[in-house]
Amino acid sequence: MPRAKKTAVETAEVKETVVAAAPAEEKKAPAKKAAEKKAPAKKPAAKKAPAKKPAAKKETAEERKVFIQYNGAEVAGTDLIDKAKAVAGVKTAKSVVVYVRPEINKVYYVIDDNTFGNFDLF
Repeated sequence: MPRAKKTAVETAEVKETVVAAAPAEEKKAPAKKAAEKKAPAKKPAAKKAPAKKPAAKKETAEERKVFIQYNGAEVAGTDLIDKAKAVAGVKTAKSVVVYVRPEINKVYYVIDDNTFGNFDLF
């Protein structure tokens, strides 16, 4: 069913009521702010201790293994890193880089970017 058209007089009345209501709201807002300023300050509520979060699950590190096989011999990658530390005389290190050259039976290492050396692979 078609909607009845409003006459110009009805539209004007609606606009007048909207315009008339707007200044009244603006006048009320400052009055509220003044009332808030006059009200005595309330003490803040006692702070509660934050809720304890359940302990985060520790992620299990993936297990990594590297084996080097050449001409019927085998050596583990972790053994090469341990041997590089032992040969260099280092107990703890931030970084250990090992280069393996099985064709010449050599292992080259760099520990903490300042210790270099090599040893026999097999």
